[in-house]
Formats: sequence, C-alpha cells, structure tokens
Amino acid sequence: MNLFRLVCIIACILIGTSATEAQSGKSIQDFGVKPTNSPSINRERLQKAIDEMSPKGGALYVEPVEGGYPIDGGIILRRNVSLIGVHGPTGRGTAVADRTKPTGSLFVITDREHPLLTVESATQVRGIQFYYPEQTFDNPDRIIPYPATIQMSQTNPVQGVTLSCLTFYGEYMAMDFRAKAPQICEQILFEHCYGYPLSGQFIAIDRCYDIPRILHCHVNPANMREFGRSFHRQVVDAVVAKKTYTYSIDHTDNAQLMDLFTFGVYGGILLGNETYGQLTNFNFDCVGIGIHKLGSNWINRNWQIAQGSIIANVGERLEDIHPILIEGKGHTALTNVEAFSGGNSALTTLGASWDYITIRDEATVTMTGCRMQGYKADSPIHVSPTATLRAVACIDRDNKFFEK
Repeated sequence: MNLFRLVCIIACILIGTSATEAQSGKSIQDFGVKPTNSPSINRERLQKAIDEMSPKGGALYVEPVEGGYPIDGGIILRRNVSLIGVHGPTGRGTAVADRTKPTGSLFVITDREHPLLTVESATQVRGIQFYYPEQTFDNPDRIIPYPATIQMSQTNPVQGVTLSCLTFYGEYMAMDFRAKAPQICEQILFEHCYGYPLSGQFIAIDRCYDIPRILHCHVNPANMREFGRSFHRQVVDAVVAKKTYTYSIDHTDNAQLMDLFTFGVYGGILLGNETYGQLTNFNFDCVGIGIHKLGSNWINRNWQIAQGSIIANVGERLEDIHPILIEGKGHTALTNVEAFSGGNSALTTLGASWDYITIRDEATVTMTGCRMQGYKADSPIHVSPTATLRAVACIDRDNKFFEK
C-alpha cells in the first residue's frame, strides 16, 4: 500500500468514510503509467485512467519517481478528476543525485504540437512539476514555442478549476485560460505556481465572468538552479523583446490578484479593457512596464491597486519605460505603490525608467503614499489634458513630498 492510499484511509477513518472509498485515489502506476514507458504509451494510459474516473470523480496520484514520467500532450483532464503530486512549488527545482535534471511527481514533455493538459470543469492539478528538457536555457535562437502546458477546453464547460503548487521548467507558456466567444470560464483559481515562460506569458485569462483568482505566483529565470539550467542573460533579453505580459486578464468580473512576482519580462500585468478588480502585494522586477491598465467605460472598469513595488528598467528607449501606464476610461486607486530603478546583471537594462506613471485618454487616478524613484524625466507624472489625477502624500526622487 503506498503512502497516498494510507493517508487517505486514515483520513477517512477519522471522518467515518470507508477504506474502499478512500482508495478511489489511485496511483497512475496502477493504470500502467511508468517512467520506463514511451511518451505516447503514458499519454494513452493516463487518458484511459482519467476517462474511467470521470463519471464518479476521484484523484489520480502522480507517484514520485526518479527523473519523472515521459509523456505526450493532448490529454483531456475530464470533469471531476484531480491530478495530485507530492510537491509544493519548487522555486529553484528538485534534482536527482547528480543534479542534472528534476525528479519526483514530474511530467517530462517533448511534444511540440499539443498542450499537455486541457481541463474541463471541476478539475484540479496540484503538487506537480512540468519539465521540457529540450528547451534551451542558453541560446535565444533555439527557443522552442511549445503550446501552453495547461489550457482550458474550448468545447466543454470550464467552471471550478484549481491549479495549485505547480512548477514549470522550460515552458513557453504555462496556463492559457483565454476563452473564445461564446465560450466562457468561471471560478478559476491559480495559486502557488512558479516558472519562467519563454513567451513572457505565464497566466492569461479572458472571458472569466465569476471572480478569477491569481494568488502567490512567482516567475523567475533562476527557477531551474538546482539542476544547472538557470536562463542566461541573452535568453532573458529575448523574452523581454517579445513585449508580452507575465499576467494578463480581460473580460473578467472582480478579479482578485494577490502576491504576484515576476522578473525579466517586458510587462508585469495587463489589466484589459473589459475588466475590474483588486491587485495587492506585488513585485514586478526588471520590466519595461509594470502595470498596464485599460478601461472601456466609467461604470465598472475600476481597479484598486495597493502595497507593491515596481523596478522598471528594460526596453529599447528610455521614454517607453513606465512603471505604471493607464489608458482608456475608468478609475484607478493607487495606495503605497513604490517604483525605483537601477541595473541588474541578469539581463540588459537601461538602469532607469522615464517616469513613475503615464496617464492617457480620459482615465481618472488617485495616488496615496506612493514613493517615486529612479526616473529620468523632469516630472514623475505625465497626464494627458483629458485625464484626471489627484496625488496625496507621495514622495519624489528628491525625497520631497509630491502632491498634485
């Protein structure tokens, strides 16, 4: 009896559930998924296990093995099924004894044509690592544009999905939840997920009309340090040059974004035309634009943004580097958001930002307690004649109060 089953049985005894019911959580090895199989055989057998479990619901345990499971993409994680591994997010990687590759509850992916997992409603993926061993870490000309590791179904409902404690190594894009109209998704939770996507895009959400949540996620090019594949400077520069955003959302209601980190990308987060919500406790480091907020109307295209820091210092032209860029309509309330700048040896930087914030079109903005450092323009704030700004108790680069 493996440890997973034993834990399930003990838990069920405590709450009065039978041992037979507890064993509905089965190892993928019970279905013939083995580390010695070919990727195609493992894909076929994992899909069969998922299909069998879907009608009644249950969990498949990704039993840890040395070096992980080779597997092809194209797997449909059907409704009611969970894939569960042993890990929290492994921010610098797991490693075998000689530290040449990761290990544990790990899928090893070489398929360049298909997303690994396409998820349906009431599914969960937790405690698993995803590794692309053929992806470059030192040559920008050899970046492989893999499909997203996890994507939402475009043919079946996608409501109530949990993606937790996941680590990605060498992915091009981690999680793609952009619905194509008329499809939508709802109640999608991303938490404690780590990686460094070579497209610059880690999580993208579109048409999620019931409170998406992105919590405690960390993007960093040193995430494979334990097995010697930290991304080289020229690769990080290539990611920045793609001018994409680590996190992006649009067509969402009351998005909740908390404790987000990214490093070495063009954009931290894109808050699209048709969305509103709250962003708190964040750090966007070595970016060209930290926060890019858009808005299409005055009614509900409003964001409350608080307790964060932005280091904006990368780009082709200094005039294009903005910790915060706000366009369109709607209101933004900024509280205790600081920006500073400087150099960093991990990538090519210009060492400064142009300003602290640029506001265009008809947007309205309030700022309270914001510290503004590291900018080269005469003023930390640039506001179009049609926009409105009120700044209170802010501090400029000369350590003087700035109010407007």
